[in-house]
Amino acid sequence: MTNIARRFDILAIGNAIVDVISSAAPAFLIDRGIPHGSMRLIDAAEAETLYAAMAPGRQISGGSAANTVAGAAGLGVRSAFVGRVAADSLGDFFTHDIRAAGVHFATAPATGGRPTGRCLILVTPDGERTMNTYLGACQELDAADLDAELVAASGILYLEGYLWDPAAPRAAMQAAIKVARAAGNKVAFTLSDVFCVNGHRGDFRDLLESHVDIMFGNENEVKALYETDDLDAAMAELSRHACITVVTRSAKGAVVVGGGHRYEVPGEAVAQVVDTTGAGDLFAGGFLAGLVQGRTLPDCARMGCISAAEVISHFGARPDADLAALVAAKLG
Repeated sequence: MTNIARRFDILAIGNAIVDVISSAAPAFLIDRGIPHGSMRLIDAAEAETLYAAMAPGRQISGGSAANTVAGAAGLGVRSAFVGRVAADSLGDFFTHDIRAAGVHFATAPATGGRPTGRCLILVTPDGERTMNTYLGACQELDAADLDAELVAASGILYLEGYLWDPAAPRAAMQAAIKVARAAGNKVAFTLSDVFCVNGHRGDFRDLLESHVDIMFGNENEVKALYETDDLDAAMAELSRHACITVVTRSAKGAVVVGGGHRYEVPGEAVAQVVDTTGAGDLFAGGFLAGLVQGRTLPDCARMGCISAAEVISHFGARPDADLAALVAAKLG
């Protein structure tokens, strides 16, 4: 399967989730035994109980890979997404939002089984977010949801580690990798979270050694992948496999290794950090958009930092401002 006409620059496969974001005092977390800044998976019962106790919140479509392609679309990149929602109100909400962001989304909603996934995000006064996720219908994505022609016609296949745990979505992503490889496309992968790395370290290493061209992770995820406290040692190991390795460092910016070179790019200044939800997702969206546009690796990382800075300046994991205008003002 070669010489396929490219319909999309990036196709992401990931969790289709609606974020419910609410402010919370530290005591709210302490009283419920919820670790500050954590990302937890919860069941349907806890999701209902926690939602009932939360202060009034803002409902915004989310999901890591979905956020990434929404950001890329805002930078003028032709983007598509595959993820499972249910035929319910939250599923309708997610579908509307991602299409309104300019992302192609045609995965049929499930008419039975679990409801649409949701992430209950508690933002404390320090801007840190504590994420409580009920995956719901996300976990029921399977290979039947894939459109092989769509995968083949997308220049970069982007996959999120969050979706690797359930067997059916994992099989779907593995099938997509085969199609992308046969079509001569690139594969990008994000480690997503330390708990994902700890649960699937062997699988993630295998992916990097044989299937991944572009790898995203933050400092802690990368160190956890190779079970070391030495970031440079972990990056040296990573660079033996992925063609481009990108490690984000919060306010410090990012380190990129590719083409035999290492680049350190500083973070963008932010007047006030309101909500860090989606920072890594939007960084990946900006970086991939830069690659699609043929920019240098340092400029790709700067686009990532600009995108991340925008999203942490307000509630929600989708951009509010015109990302293309922000990038044009800073990079041209």
